[in-house]
Amino acid sequence: MTVPSAPQATMHIGAVAEQTGLSLRTLRHYDEVGLLRPSGRTDGGFRLYTEADVDRLLLIRRMKPLGFTLEEMAELLTLVDDLAGPAEGAPHARERLAEYVTRAQEQRAELARKLDMADEFIALLRAR
Repeated sequence: MTVPSAPQATMHIGAVAEQTGLSLRTLRHYDEVGLLRPSGRTDGGFRLYTEADVDRLLLIRRMKPLGFTLEEMAELLTLVDDLAGPAEGAPHARERLAEYVTRAQEQRAELARKLDMADEFIALLRAR
């Protein structure tokens, strides 16, 4: 006999936007392209998100400044799911995840170089 799971608390799109720092437009776009669909909808059709949805959105938000495409974001979410599930397919998922880590490190280094250049520029302007 299986015990039904308790219903998860949900929140409307406005609360999710505030919590994640993403715009309503961005959240709707992610739903439309299938990157992250809300876990439910009200009878009136309003999107309902769970804490797990918010966690996934925060992961996506962290990928954005590193230049990952929507397709890459979707693949990474799938990899995360694969690694959280049964061990089947995990070696491939771990290899792909390692590639994402390497790419994220490279993108971070590039952003750090740009930040250093911006700091130099600001210092030059202030010196005038």
